[in-house]
Amino acid sequence: MKCFEKLVRDFITSSLPASMDPLQFAYRHNRSTDDAIAHLLHTTLTHLDEGGGNYVKMLFVDYSSAFNTIIPSLLTTKLGDLGLHTSLCDWISNFLTDTPQSVRVGNCASSTLTLSTGAPQGCVLSPLLYSLYTYDCTATSSSTIIVKFADDTVVMGLISENDERAYLEEIKHLENWCQENNLLLNVSKTKELIVDCSKKQERHYQPVRISGTTLERVDSFRYLGVHISQDLSWSRHTNSLAKKARQCLHHLRRLKRLQTALQGTAELLHLHY
Repeated sequence: MKCFEKLVRDFITSSLPASMDPLQFAYRHNRSTDDAIAHLLHTTLTHLDEGGGNYVKMLFVDYSSAFNTIIPSLLTTKLGDLGLHTSLCDWISNFLTDTPQSVRVGNCASSTLTLSTGAPQGCVLSPLLYSLYTYDCTATSSSTIIVKFADDTVVMGLISENDERAYLEEIKHLENWCQENNLLLNVSKTKELIVDCSKKQERHYQPVRISGTTLERVDSFRYLGVHISQDLSWSRHTNSLAKKARQCLHHLRRLKRLQTALQGTAELLHLHY
């Protein structure tokens, strides 16, 4: 089945129109996480270089069980809007509807539960279908952008003259879009990062609230494997990589000592027998 899913995935990818959201970097030809990160940083630096006390606010959005919230009927409507053939849309709807699932631990299995919402976890098609499900989640203002890589989403506000209204309205629009598309924002894991290189004045940044909860503001966030800091330095990212490298070297040294010990044991056994 996975082989067939790969064929369907490749066919869908090759059939997508060029007019799709250019800021969705997942499952696009010649695009990767590197492009998403590069675009985010380039946009930030370009806005800061314009001067005038400009700064950038980034909202790193987290969804609760994103793949499990896809509504098949709504997905097929969106796929049709993207120009996919009706028969393919019907097949995908059938693939996602009335899916039996159960949990097995050892020899014990749970009772079967039939699901008609969401894409199966571990399914080859699931990430692509989710990306297409959210293709219409785009920015509504020229001073905001929404960068996406599958379910990793960043709302960016390019703030000038301390005017954050468009940014806050964009977040409100995202809330409404999520309600219309059966997606739930995970408020506790959604974080805000501010990049402001101005040293001449103290600013009062407006807090971001979702569902009555004020979101946490952080000085660094790990996005698509890269630590992005509020000063745009690479210190935290390089320190993280160096720490992982030291851990790998430590494990390699232990394996080398273990290999030496095993070789000595093998020689003793050979002499004994």
